[in-house]
Amino acid sequence: MQYILILLGLAFLVFFTYNVAIEPIYAFFFRKPIYVHFYLFPKKLKINHIQVLHNHFDFYKKLTTKKKIYFEHRVATFIEKYPFHGKEGLQVTDEMKILIAATAVMLTFGMRKYLFTVIDKVIIYPDVYYSTMNNEMHKGEFNPRMSAIVLSWRHFLEGYSINNDNLNLGLHEFGHVMHYQGLKNSDTSATIFTVTYEEIMEEVKFPANYKRLTESNYFRIYAYTNEFEFIAVILEHFFETPHQFKQEFPQLFEKVKVMINYTERI
Repeated sequence: MQYILILLGLAFLVFFTYNVAIEPIYAFFFRKPIYVHFYLFPKKLKINHIQVLHNHFDFYKKLTTKKKIYFEHRVATFIEKYPFHGKEGLQVTDEMKILIAATAVMLTFGMRKYLFTVIDKVIIYPDVYYSTMNNEMHKGEFNPRMSAIVLSWRHFLEGYSINNDNLNLGLHEFGHVMHYQGLKNSDTSATIFTVTYEEIMEEVKFPANYKRLTESNYFRIYAYTNEFEFIAVILEHFFETPHQFKQEFPQLFEKVKVMINYTERI
């Protein structure tokens, strides 16, 4: 019993030292967590679910075999954690769950804590719906009061039907969720996201930078509505037209990579 207590004490000391001293220092200098993926027993998807990713999700197809296992584990975990609710008679299918979960996982793939604490459900409508947030018709929203992300399935699919128009409802709304998550949490990835986001906004507000951004017409005008919309829109562009993004705004592109710890090849 004494040895067990000693081992537990040592384990606690290592855990405390790592979280309080080692990783914060590492993250300060390198702007990334020490590690991202570690799963003793990764969850597996069914063959037909993996086929959905192969057929519809380019990000997944470009991953290495090892990272595909990580991606599948995170998709399976996301689906287990969050209930999916179909509205107006919509029957939620496995394909819907896979594609929505994969969108969230793609955005957070560089973060160790990839599950959101600011939502506890996914709500899906067949088409546009009436939102009580502002009494208007919506295609999608992140509703912090309901702890929900809400999506029109029709418009979610449209976001992936054309993969280079910089309009992707899933990416946009999960971008809002990730932004809010960063503001509400203090783990390493959330801190890096928030600090880098603040740096981005500081640079964007500089008159010369703002002028160049608006005159380029690369980011749609809706991006300049407020800071939340700007982050959501640049994340859409980052994943839909990365090469153009990198060519037109290389410094901003690199900041976004740091913000979400994106390590895949573009």
